[in-house]
Amino acid sequence: MRPVLILQHEAAQGPGYLLQCLQSKDVPVHLLRPDQGEPLPRQMSAFSGLVVLGSDHSVHDRLSWIGAEQALMQDALRLSRPVLGHCFGAQQLARAMGAAVHRNPRPDIGWRELWITPTARSLFGGQDHLLSFNWHYDSFQIPIGATRTLFGQHCLNKGFALGPHLGLQSHLEITEHGLRQWCAEGRQALRTGRSLTVQSESEILSALPERLARVRAAAGCLYQHWIGQLALPPVFGRLRAA
Repeated sequence: MRPVLILQHEAAQGPGYLLQCLQSKDVPVHLLRPDQGEPLPRQMSAFSGLVVLGSDHSVHDRLSWIGAEQALMQDALRLSRPVLGHCFGAQQLARAMGAAVHRNPRPDIGWRELWITPTARSLFGGQDHLLSFNWHYDSFQIPIGATRTLFGQHCLNKGFALGPHLGLQSHLEITEHGLRQWCAEGRQALRTGRSLTVQSESEILSALPERLARVRAAAGCLYQHWIGQLALPPVFGRLRAA
């Protein structure tokens, strides 16, 4: 199988549990840090799928690597290479599909119970809701032709699916080490932004073993579904990139 290309942008926001799922299925992985100047391929033909992780940047920031990611994602859509976006990555995916990304009414930072739409419950092991970790300021519109998979109290559009492509406005890939590092790096933002929709560091880091176990129960089902799409022959013309 061709490797899966993973694009990481922050030290604390790595592939985490997703990487464990890929390795458990012997899926080769190629990880790049475009934010640190590592060059991106111009085409996706050498890869079986594309994963785009979170970032402290906005998709609207005028940075060359953000534009290069957009072009690469559109090539993945053209070739029907399955794309999986987490938070910033989901916003990049929504934009590549022609949907708008805008500022959420308020920051959404902390643990949230999200509702799973009836049509998407098979992706999450039949559950009707799940626990997720969130840290974002922007939100996406659901692309034309896609279906909403998740919605939340503080942000309506928390996930979408279109064919083999999945966008998640949350972090199901999170690990305890990554979360502790993230909170340490974002301590000032947590202190100054404290509100109804921004949890404190102590709230975020409490009961981690139980919370992470719940997240992984749902994430494992979703990731296995996405990994299962990698081996399928591409269906050209399934989606026209915007």
